[in-house]
Amino acid sequence: MTLEEVQKKLELGIENSEVSMEGDGCNCSAVIVSPVFEGLSLLQRQRLVLGLVKDEIKSGELHALSVKTFTPAER
Repeated sequence: MTLEEVQKKLELGIENSEVSMEGDGCNCSAVIVSPVFEGLSLLQRQRLVLGLVKDEIKSGELHALSVKTFTPAER
């Protein structure tokens, strides 16, 4: 799975998001800014993001994804 594929999946799954990616296709990190995170705990944010790629992680197509989430006001 390429960084572009992961980024596209996250952008489609999280409304009004800005996603930036680093790393390689199987080990990568994402910084995601979206108003959707407003009022959510860090754990809730992580679950939301990782839920979007759970099948890819389970299959091994995506080995690991490190996630940092922000609301526009936090950025």
